Amino acid sequence: MSTPRSLMLTFLGDYLYDSGSCVFSGSVIEVLARLGVSEHATRSALARMVNRGLLRRQRDGRRMYYGLTPRTVEILNDGQQRIWKTGAVNSDWDGTWTLLGFSLPESWQRQRHDLRSQLAWAGFGPLQGGLWIAPGHVQVEAIVAGLGAHVRVFRARADALTDIGRLVDDAYDLDRLAAGYRTFLARWDGAGPVPFDGDPLAAHLSIVTEWLRIIRRDPRLPVRHLPEDWPAVAAQRVFHRLEARLDRPARTLATRLLETVPDEAPASTA
Repeated sequence: MSTPRSLMLTFLGDYLYDSGSCVFSGSVIEVLARLGVSEHATRSALARMVNRGLLRRQRDGRRMYYGLTPRTVEILNDGQQRIWKTGAVNSDWDGTWTLLGFSLPESWQRQRHDLRSQLAWAGFGPLQGGLWIAPGHVQVEAIVAGLGAHVRVFRARADALTDIGRLVDDAYDLDRLAAGYRTFLARWDGAGPVPFDGDPLAAHLSIVTEWLRIIRRDPRLPVRHLPEDWPAVAAQRVFHRLEARLDRPARTLATRLLETVPDEAPASTA
């Protein structure tokens, strides 16, 4: 189930990102209502995002508008990268791995929890003990900042004696990853109608939000070392087919619905 915040981030990425505009709160309420989100829930999500530095308010007369912050631009940049550049299917892996080993003092429980969360977000899986592994060359400078000598990072290739398929299965929860893609396929490529059929704007926001939630949890493991029926392949094909079909009518409808004003303090997209 997509949250109002995640739907709103998709909305901002689709129609406000790189536009130099702020959007009227009433427009946001109207758009999210098409997805079944109540006015109260939308207003609450807007307020929370302002409090967390994800949106900024801009008043124009009696109306309140919302614009992007640099932090939101970073999040939207990440989403654009994951959807349109890296994708869900890693078919061009060069055989390299990033290995990260850590040994933190027993008293550093919070740092240990934060490190594990950030490693999982960056595509790492626990191989054994304090050794984590991720395919490709992963930039970890921001993740390990402040941990100093407690962390060791290596770039490596597996020896021929290593069963990479077994390694992947040991370090990652493949069943959970596959279940996300199969749920997506059942919802968007099943026998029934496409969700929000007849409302391209709601359908587009829904499919992009759901797809981004799934691929942000996916470490992009090398597809040649995954099960032959790995569902990400079919799911990505369905996503691109439906997104391409929905994009133009969704934008046409959004142009008619959205009220915007120039952003007086535009967030940098550099």
